[in-house]
Amino acid sequence: MEFELVAEGLQFPEGPIAMADGSVILTEIQGRRLTRIRPDGSRETVVETGGGPNGAAIGPDGAIWITNNGGSFVWIERDGLTIPGPTPPEHAGGMIQRYDLTTGELRTVYDSCDGKRLIGPNDLVFDRQGGFWFTDHGCSTPDGRKFGALYYARTDGSHISRQRDHIISPNGVGLSPDETVVYVADTQLGRLWAFDVAEPGVLAPPPGFAPGRIVANLPGYQLLDSLAVEASGKVCVATIINGGITAFDPDGSTEHFAFPDLICTNICFGGPDMQTAWITASSTGKLFRARWPRPGLRLNFNG
Repeated sequence: MEFELVAEGLQFPEGPIAMADGSVILTEIQGRRLTRIRPDGSRETVVETGGGPNGAAIGPDGAIWITNNGGSFVWIERDGLTIPGPTPPEHAGGMIQRYDLTTGELRTVYDSCDGKRLIGPNDLVFDRQGGFWFTDHGCSTPDGRKFGALYYARTDGSHISRQRDHIISPNGVGLSPDETVVYVADTQLGRLWAFDVAEPGVLAPPPGFAPGRIVANLPGYQLLDSLAVEASGKVCVATIINGGITAFDPDGSTEHFAFPDLICTNICFGGPDMQTAWITASSTGKLFRARWPRPGLRLNFNG
């Protein structure tokens, strides 16, 4: 696949949003900010978020909603690459933030569910009703891992619910075109999960002992990060170690598109025909633009 470098020198970019003016707003997890990248590669800081802004999306209110992991990584510099390491001992948890592009107000909307602190919110997607699904990636501890979960919340602050608990490392999240399925990429397992939706914001009971249906497990040692869905229903998941984007068909078959970074973390679609793809190459701090072979799914809300 042919691609071009749009920007470099970013501090672990993630969470790209394709804006109507041709720019991309993305998170810099290590930099603790949202940054706008214009088509010519120039950039400006949108807002300093603190913590660790990970995923970002435009909500029904036109604001940017941010899954902030609260600073859940120690950053390791190795062989010219930036690599997320263990969770620092001072990490207290993460939050869901809302940034108003008009007023400049940044506020925390959720930091807990049922009295339990969110650990490391990671990615989010809005449904047609204007609510959002989000993943909590969990975090590492000296004694093992705090498992993650899949949540649903409303933007007015009135509702947050834990829809599936005890998932090892949920990362990217997306909806099928008909919104009957929530897809979740599990980083450590290299697995794409499918969770059936019973009604908006509510998952159907799991099948048997498994938390959801398995779309596919990648072979060997490959890790999965954030994702975007194509209009056809294929799920494009950023892939670590085997750096690039892996497109999962709901039937379980896969197709890999290589990009020159060990840690590709996300992809988003935009442009008039939704075939412009932006890929965050995080360990090298770069943003790439490519012509995708198929159109991406247009999100319910756009900037």
